[in-house]
Amino acid sequence: MAHRVRIHPRSTILFQGDSITDASRLNDPQGLGYGYVRNLVESLSLALPDHELTFVNRGVSGNRVRNLEERWKQDALDLNPDIVTIMIGINDMWRAFDNNDPTSAIAFEGGYDRILYKLTEKSSTQIVLIEPFMLCVRDEMWLWRSDLDAKIQAVRRLAQKYDLPLVGLDSAMSQAASLRGMAAIAGDGVHPTPAGHKVLANAVLSVFDLES
Repeated sequence: MAHRVRIHPRSTILFQGDSITDASRLNDPQGLGYGYVRNLVESLSLALPDHELTFVNRGVSGNRVRNLEERWKQDALDLNPDIVTIMIGINDMWRAFDNNDPTSAIAFEGGYDRILYKLTEKSSTQIVLIEPFMLCVRDEMWLWRSDLDAKIQAVRRLAQKYDLPLVGLDSAMSQAASLRGMAAIAGDGVHPTPAGHKVLANAVLSVFDLES
């Protein structure tokens, strides 16, 4: 496993992704949204009260990798983040089934690779990759798994390629659902409930080194 992420004082932490990261951030006066990002901010602020951290949420509902690539300069590189977490992929899978606009696994991995390369050119930026996940709450969703699994494997390969911490979210959410029921974690199988966001936040928190 890649090294854990050490948070230095006065770090800027950027959260990137789709609606799961977005979590209605534009309706939140703090701009954090009402999902796992807020949970993480609360946990990190409590654990590191003297670090004077800056938190920035730039998740955008409906985004795919190609959307991240289009806005990567203004929404990532220009912000000069010290740490970036990225959770993307569910829409790259979903659009193949809800409007027949698929993203191939090759295109997904290629676009993801390009945005990571641009970040790694900034040698001081630490990056955390978060797997997409899905709970099969409807029978037809089992037919979607092979497409999502190919994208999860792509994220895992990229984590290896760049030696990045990887959050194994698909298994973490599945384990939580097996204990509490899928409806308690993500009612539609994709968007976490408040309890699901806490599971997600705890999974991401596990890759940070919070010891002084």
